[in-house]
Amino acid sequence: MTKFKIQNKSKIKMTNIKTRILTFVFCALVLFCALDFDICHSQFGICHLSYADVIKEPCVSGVFYPDNPEELSKVIEGYLAEANPENPGARIFALISPHAGYGYSGKVAAFGYKLIKDKQYKTVIILGTSHHYPFSGVSVYPNGAFRTPLGDIPVDNEFAQKILNKDPEITFVPQAFKEEHSVEVQLPFLQKTLPSFFPKGGPASDGKIVPVVIGDASLSTCQKFAALLKDAIGEREDILVVVSTDMYHGYDYDDADKVDNLTNAAIKQMDGEALYFGIRDEKMQLCGGFGAVTALILSKSLGHNKAILLKHTNSAEVTGNMKKGSWIVGYSSWAIDEPGGGKAMFNETQRKKLLEIARAAIETYLKDAKLPQISETDPAFKKPMGAFVTLNKHGELRGCIGNLIGTKPLYLTVQEMAVEAATGDPRFSAVTLPELKNIEIEISVLSPMEKISDPDLIRLGVHGVLVRQGHRSGVFLPQVAAETGWSKEEFMSNLCAHKAGLSPDAWKDKSTEIYIFTAEVFAEKP
Repeated sequence: MTKFKIQNKSKIKMTNIKTRILTFVFCALVLFCALDFDICHSQFGICHLSYADVIKEPCVSGVFYPDNPEELSKVIEGYLAEANPENPGARIFALISPHAGYGYSGKVAAFGYKLIKDKQYKTVIILGTSHHYPFSGVSVYPNGAFRTPLGDIPVDNEFAQKILNKDPEITFVPQAFKEEHSVEVQLPFLQKTLPSFFPKGGPASDGKIVPVVIGDASLSTCQKFAALLKDAIGEREDILVVVSTDMYHGYDYDDADKVDNLTNAAIKQMDGEALYFGIRDEKMQLCGGFGAVTALILSKSLGHNKAILLKHTNSAEVTGNMKKGSWIVGYSSWAIDEPGGGKAMFNETQRKKLLEIARAAIETYLKDAKLPQISETDPAFKKPMGAFVTLNKHGELRGCIGNLIGTKPLYLTVQEMAVEAATGDPRFSAVTLPELKNIEIEISVLSPMEKISDPDLIRLGVHGVLVRQGHRSGVFLPQVAAETGWSKEEFMSNLCAHKAGLSPDAWKDKSTEIYIFTAEVFAEKP
């Protein structure tokens, strides 16, 4: 009996020791998990951390690009100065950009980034690829910030949470980011081109990124991920998508051209499915191909149907080493935009309704000296948007007044500007009720203003332009260029001299602010 009691106490003692050891191991694991988030794979639920203070340090700074801020800035500025991309004129929704060392692909990448310079994007979704850690699915970085020599860029946590863990294949895989460069190499270009992505020492940044690394993915995964991104984007127009990918990888120069031409053809056609199976069949090559497939599917679903090849080359052409047997990598820069200066904001029914609002406002005001009381429930009409109302009589201008900045719902702005055009344009006498039947109404709904530093970004016939110097300012709507047939020099000189009261060449002065915008124009008669 005594022996039994002794053995029992021994077992209890051993149990206590094991418990303490297990407790120690568990606590150590939790502590280590808190210190090194790389082991905290969110889909396994090992631990739940806040990433708000986590800084993702660069992996290839000093290798792929200079680690000295001044040198890095100078390199990128040089690339941007040399780049001369075709300007499609519309708002750029997505870029496809290479991710090799800047000495190889930096000049190609600059073609895309030159187009978005000074644009007002607030969130940039970067679709990278996994070079070092094999996994299946999509990894979305949830929080914290990414560091470059130019400063830290915060992750858009709110946006990331809208797409994370909505599908078993779309999670956070920390190892996928640990040594990955595909997202990183795009960041300094963003910091040097977008005002919201400030360089180190600049003003507070409101620009954020959504870093994504895509592993092996099925077409279904790309489609599901594109659908999640579409829902998260919603009505936002301040989002840019950047696909980070190189092209052909191999030893045959002739083969490099053939493969890249085939790949580029699929992108040009905006055919995500053809691109996906071309990559799977190894007839096409993109190391970030599944990101490109996702971007094409997403772009088309949002009405962005035009892809423009800005620049294509390969490492053999960059270095001049076309010796047979040398390793070759292809690079291309693409822009996906909205054809015709932007997708239609309004359907025919909505356009007709806005024109009816404008005519009813003028008629009621001319009869009763007051505006009609109206209310609209259409979400498109309730957005604050700038608009101009133009009146023409027998093909001649009879009045034009507008509001550049939307401060009221669109339908109220149209109502008020219609009356102002009819009664308040100082160039004309007020429209009379009898002549109203001969008046044709035209409405121009304006996009938000974008400040630019390079007049070369202005596309005549697509962009309206506002110039401002001190208290003087003037504006031309996009259709002015088409109506006059002016060259850009004539367009800008007339704008400065006749609309803003400045010297004709004031637009060349760095102290003159230049803003561009697009307009959706529609009238009672085609």
